[in-house]
Amino acid sequence: MNVFTFTGNLGRDAEQRYTSSGDSVVTFSVPVKSGFGDKAVTSWIKCNLWGKRGESVMPYLKKGQLVGVSGEFQCREYQDKDGQQRYSNEVRVNDVNLLGKQDRSEPATNSSTPSPSAPVKRDSFDDLESDIPFISSILSVSDMMGQPSHC
Repeated sequence: MNVFTFTGNLGRDAEQRYTSSGDSVVTFSVPVKSGFGDKAVTSWIKCNLWGKRGESVMPYLKKGQLVGVSGEFQCREYQDKDGQQRYSNEVRVNDVNLLGKQDRSEPATNSSTPSPSAPVKRDSFDDLESDIPFISSILSVSDMMGQPSHC
């Protein structure tokens, strides 16, 4: 089992692109902080949400939005333009939850998509909102066996 669950605020607005076969993928990045004090480390996690689920949540994924994400973790290795070996921490998203307050000042960009001010169904903890300061740093990792040590 490979499940990575975390919360954080989006670092920028989500981006949508399409594969050559026409499949939609919505991509967004979330910083995840671990440790504390002088040993605190922030890792940026690239999240990929495929298909209609990504398309439907895209209008809500704006910079600063607090999200809870769960999915399959992988450390992807690639070469950059200069031929240097690089690594990317990525999650293929299975579940994304909009947490915290939403920005109600921005109108929807398309009348066929839901308005960002529309209520979002949450499973639980509605009354907690941002009252608990440590909630955004909860990090749960299951079965990281076999992960390269450089990720």
